[in-house]
Amino acid sequence: MVLVEISVVPLGTSDTSLSRFVAQAIKVLENSELDYEITPMGTVIEGDLDRVLKICREMHESVFSNPEIKRVLTTIKIDDRRDKKGTMESKVESVEKKLTLNSR
Repeated sequence: MVLVEISVVPLGTSDTSLSRFVAQAIKVLENSELDYEITPMGTVIEGDLDRVLKICREMHESVFSNPEIKRVLTTIKIDDRRDKKGTMESKVESVEKKLTLNSR
């Protein structure tokens, strides 16, 4: 299982707000049945590498369905740990545990 952070940003739009394009890409992800979490700066997806990469491409392509969009910048970060299963939740819990230990 991998964790992937993706950010899909259309360039050259007529408005500085991008949330409508983000929502368009997230709709693709909603139909995938993959676990994900939306953050202020991107979306984290959890799942099989091949499935996640396929969905990332679909999210990227979805923004081009708007005729206004001629260019899209998509950033993808992949955390592929193979010695043990990692999840979004377990990574956050690990940091929170260390914060609790350090605050004593």
